[in-house]
Amino acid sequence: MKILLLSATEMEVQQTLNAGGATDTLIAGVGVPATVYGLMDRLRNNKYDLVIQVGIGGTFAGSIPLGETVVVERDCFADLAIEESGGLKTVFDMGFADRDQFPFTNGWLINQSAVLQKISLPKYKGITVNKITDDLRQLTLLENKYGAAVESMEGAALHYVCLQQHIPFLQLRSISNVAGERDKTKWKLREAVHNLNASLPQIINALT
Repeated sequence: MKILLLSATEMEVQQTLNAGGATDTLIAGVGVPATVYGLMDRLRNNKYDLVIQVGIGGTFAGSIPLGETVVVERDCFADLAIEESGGLKTVFDMGFADRDQFPFTNGWLINQSAVLQKISLPKYKGITVNKITDDLRQLTLLENKYGAAVESMEGAALHYVCLQQHIPFLQLRSISNVAGERDKTKWKLREAVHNLNASLPQIINALT
């Protein structure tokens, strides 16, 4: 099985890189545009059986213990939306797009690949945003609208590209912080990165 390991930053996957191995790696950069372009550019001339995105992420308060590694089963571009009258409406709510037009299912980018059944990690709903904020009102809008447990800056880009290209994929996130918490003394960044990389060999072995 030919696997591509995708990450936004080298830091998130450095432990795995140091250990070596035959898996191809792509450090695409932070955010949706960098991920979409980097992944599509790599897929243009390379064929993979599986793409695994690895990275840290935030959790909405109380959803997931800090440091835990999880699989994001469904994701969306949460800030592709309209904010008005104190609420948040998606492009689907506004009728600008069909919530069931491929690759979306009811407005979500859902990983329905058989590889998910081989992974024993907890599976959660995630959202992707292109900015970091400590604004409680913004965070409450996102949490109330989507009911997600995980927040990242790249996850939906992986889902969108791989669903369009019909390539099996996994989004792995290790929870480093509570969304909106900018005091990094309260983060568990080191533990999250360690646990994320420690789980990778087991996952790859289970799939190959």
